[in-house]
Amino acid sequence: MGDKITRIIVIGGGTAGWLTAAIIASEHRIEPGSQTFQLTLVESPDIPTIGVGEGTWPSMRTTLQKIGVSETDFLKECSASFKQGTFFKHWLHDGHTYSHPFTVPHGYADVNLAPYWQKHYRDHSFDVTVSSQPAVLDDYLAPKQITTPEYAFLVNYGYHLDAGKFAEFLQKHCTEVLGVSHVKANMTKIDSTESGDIKAVLTDRAGKISGDLFIDCSGSRSLLLAEHYKVPLTPLNDILFNDTALAVQVPYMQPDAAIESCTLSTAQPAGWIWDIGLSTRRGIGHVYSSAHQSEDEAAALLTNYTKTALGADAANSVSYRKLSFNPGHRTKFWHRNCVAVGMSSGFIEPLEASALVMVELSATMIAEQLPANRSVMDLVAKRFNEKFLHRWNRITEFLKLHYLLSKRDQPYWRDNRDETSVPPSLLEAMKLWRYQSPWHHSAQLDDLFPSASYQYILYGMDFMTEPRPTVPFNQEQLDGVAERLITENVERIRTLKTALPTNRELLNKVAHYGFHQG
Repeated sequence: MGDKITRIIVIGGGTAGWLTAAIIASEHRIEPGSQTFQLTLVESPDIPTIGVGEGTWPSMRTTLQKIGVSETDFLKECSASFKQGTFFKHWLHDGHTYSHPFTVPHGYADVNLAPYWQKHYRDHSFDVTVSSQPAVLDDYLAPKQITTPEYAFLVNYGYHLDAGKFAEFLQKHCTEVLGVSHVKANMTKIDSTESGDIKAVLTDRAGKISGDLFIDCSGSRSLLLAEHYKVPLTPLNDILFNDTALAVQVPYMQPDAAIESCTLSTAQPAGWIWDIGLSTRRGIGHVYSSAHQSEDEAAALLTNYTKTALGADAANSVSYRKLSFNPGHRTKFWHRNCVAVGMSSGFIEPLEASALVMVELSATMIAEQLPANRSVMDLVAKRFNEKFLHRWNRITEFLKLHYLLSKRDQPYWRDNRDETSVPPSLLEAMKLWRYQSPWHHSAQLDDLFPSASYQYILYGMDFMTEPRPTVPFNQEQLDGVAERLITENVERIRTLKTALPTNRELLNKVAHYGFHQG
């Protein structure tokens, strides 16, 4: 039992490091002074947290609840707001809009409304026809009421948050409540065993820190997995071209300005602009392909966009921060006794906000399948690598789908439609979807994106699935159920518009009263 895993060392703070520490610590009790289980996070005091505004999936509600934080405290301390999906502007062509809401189509568990919509409602947008949430987005409405218990909802939601404040919030919770040890020091050297495992890290201020499992949350440098173990990156810039982002933080023009209920994503000649509404400010950024556009051209487009938020004079004085990245992921994520989480494992681009959910999923699997000893670690690592390689592939395909369906006529968008840039598995799926709408039969239990998400993107971008060549015996009954569900959705929209406050109204009430603890 000498190889028992009792000491976990997280290298790097920020959102990835502290969220990983919180998830593991909440799964494995840490008693003060005990040698049974120890979790230490080593964070450089010289590297600031990089945060341009973050979006999360609804899974973050479960994560926050599991690690034991109050949703009221989280919203107030992280300048957070409610995210209910993404609203796409001009992606198909100029003037076209659609949404990808977090709520699945009404009655989705039992009935696929897509064929009925294509036959009878194609003149109406798919998302509005089958889901009540797009109407909630249009009116800047919140997903719940002040009397709704914490983490409960009337329509599904995640969050927009300030990444820097979120890291500080998690740090406090980890160190004061969950028993995580915090060491502020720079790693200077790695001490390895004869077998090649990491035995300890040497630091400039805290000396030697020994461990049994090391988690690399050091960001894009990937100090352990990439720099020490030389695990290479699988590049994805031949599929997804964006490699640069220009980001700004802007104030609201009025204190009572409406707060968006979703991430706004507006297509540009060689990329797209995100617009994230927090409770205190907006985070706006232009992500683009440097092979298709210069920085000056991208900056000019970003400035023009911010003029609508600030006015011409104020927008011209805004300075942006440039972020460059290599879209891709590591060839493997767990090597020997080191596992990478967050940007250490890879990053593609911010579309559909998959970065934080991958941290949640990685940390959760580490926590739930923590190897009992070194002799079984390689088995856990093998399963971890297989699962996350599958997940990275699914993310890549899903993001590519957004570009593949566009009819925009600039070189960047034409290159995105070139079949040589499309994963073969996505081309196969596209061929199948021409004759068979994605639904439960096309989903796997552990899929990252539900089939409903594919429906929202496909039919939001005017994709056409051919009608079935044969008519089911119960077609009349199916049509009756579908029509009833669509009618119920209209009634649901009326009810929600009456019952729900705006985001601004609810966040103001949360600041004064807080949510019911449930």
